[in-house]
Amino acid sequence: MEDDNSVLFAAEGRTGVITLNRPKALNALTHPMVVRIDGALAAWERDPAIVQVLIRGAGERGLCAGGDIRAIHDDARARGGGSAGFWRDEYRLNARIAGFSKPYVALMDGFVMGGGVGVSAHGSVRIVTERSRVAMPETGIGFVPDVGGTYLLARAPGELGTHLGLTGAVVGAADALVCGLADHFVPSEALPGLVADLAAAPVGEVVERYAAVPPVGVLAEARGWIDACYAGDSAEEIVERLLAHGDPAAKEAGETLLAKSPTAVKVTLAALRRAAVSGPLERVLEQEYRVSCNALASADLVEGIRAQVIDKDRAPRWSPATLAEVTDADVARYFTPLGADELRLPDAGTEAEDGLGSGVAPGQDGSRG
Repeated sequence: MEDDNSVLFAAEGRTGVITLNRPKALNALTHPMVVRIDGALAAWERDPAIVQVLIRGAGERGLCAGGDIRAIHDDARARGGGSAGFWRDEYRLNARIAGFSKPYVALMDGFVMGGGVGVSAHGSVRIVTERSRVAMPETGIGFVPDVGGTYLLARAPGELGTHLGLTGAVVGAADALVCGLADHFVPSEALPGLVADLAAAPVGEVVERYAAVPPVGVLAEARGWIDACYAGDSAEEIVERLLAHGDPAAKEAGETLLAKSPTAVKVTLAALRRAAVSGPLERVLEQEYRVSCNALASADLVEGIRAQVIDKDRAPRWSPATLAEVTDADVARYFTPLGADELRLPDAGTEAEDGLGSGVAPGQDGSRG
């Protein structure tokens, strides 16, 4: 059984504090962590003594670098069902965060990727620092952005979200703000003071004291070529436009796309376009669950994780190897309904279930007196 210290809960004044506590693993999420966080949020939402919630990562490298993809690799190879269960609970947690009735403050300091975006960017108060490195890098491992990532990216200005979703590009504070993935910039050196003040005051008052102007980003000035190139009807057309545009950054993006899983790139583009018209977050999460579960049967998922994480040779052998070889039927397969195994989430505003059945409420682990 996983060490209970992998995620810590405490009440600091009237703020419930969640600390992801796996710093050696960049606070990567595991299934038990997801279940316990969900249970704590359910309890705190009912607790009048808690007026707001804060999530942060232990150590100085980041909030969370994603999920445990080694476990996903092993599960995909074994054709098991563990990953499906993990995603089901993780996406339910993402929906709970988005609909949380109290301020949910996310310190998006350092690396915030994949699942880390899911536990932060759906919050109501999202804080980035000069150390923030935010990304949805799934196409590089033969996977597709999930945890509500396609919902967030589809709603970024212009085609910025398409660029980030297809390339997996890492952005800093200013660009995260431009893309709507964050709300405020606070220098990292000021975070201890901000956290201390949250114990005694509402987040709205506290953020005003610490918010500052972020370092200059790059995406706002790149909107011209990004919007023009990523408006293409197909992945092939997008790459063609990028390589022919003339801007060195556009060419680099095109070459980056050609190095990603061709199947994942095409499925991600389809998922983003569908997410833009799919309605609320809950419907998009249901779509992402369908795509993620169908991806477990993909050779590219196993191969991508092998190349990037297991063997680290950075030389994945994608199958199919080119965009042209990925058919419409190949893409459609990822959106195949799961029948009785579909994820079904209540719309925001309806009464959600209180936890996932085995979450640890604050106080049960001694975190509240």
